[in-house]
Amino acid sequence: MPKRARTLWGSLAVALAMSLAPTAGAVADTYWQCVPFARLVSGIQIFGDARTWWRQAIGKYETGFQPKTGAVLCFKPTARMKLGHVAVVSQVLTDRIVQITHANWSPIEGSRGKVEKDVTLVDVSPAGDWSQVKVWYDPNRDLGGSTYSTEGFIYPDAKAKVLASSGFSTAENTAIAMAQSAANQVASAVRPGAGPLAMLTQAADASDRIGALIAAATRSDAKPDQAN
Repeated sequence: MPKRARTLWGSLAVALAMSLAPTAGAVADTYWQCVPFARLVSGIQIFGDARTWWRQAIGKYETGFQPKTGAVLCFKPTARMKLGHVAVVSQVLTDRIVQITHANWSPIEGSRGKVEKDVTLVDVSPAGDWSQVKVWYDPNRDLGGSTYSTEGFIYPDAKAKVLASSGFSTAENTAIAMAQSAANQVASAVRPGAGPLAMLTQAADASDRIGALIAAATRSDAKPDQAN
């Protein structure tokens, strides 16, 4: 069984086990904002609204415009996202696609404040500098329709990496929230009447759209779309 599948089903098992515990509901329903979650996962000790992180990081942490595992990507504010957003890079897949882990982005089963682990983010900037991105949006089961402008990446230092490791190992709420998110993704994917072939076709279609986005970005000067 592939590693990602083992992780997903392992998380699902944890979520199911926790659902049997008397206090599981209260813990799993924790409302996460993107800033405290990103600080916990990355270990980067910056406080304040997400829109201030990039400015605060200058001179305190290394910054740049290429993704690295553990780095925090800073989103610029928009009309609908006035405080900005921060997300942690969990894995670099290609030079234009990464997975991120973040909080309070997609409504999961109609609720905000949830954690999404290892979801897709695609660089659609013409220059390939990650200044414009599209992000997985759970209600669509695909990338969202909006293009978001970003400031760049904040890279954790050695101290931050230690804090991140410590924080993750002791943050039971985070682990449960991630397991809950994984369980929700499995539940929403396995719909009545959707057999394995249909699900594989859906996944292939999503991959084709991601590929088309990247191809279009490399040959056009498309401007950010702030509508969602």
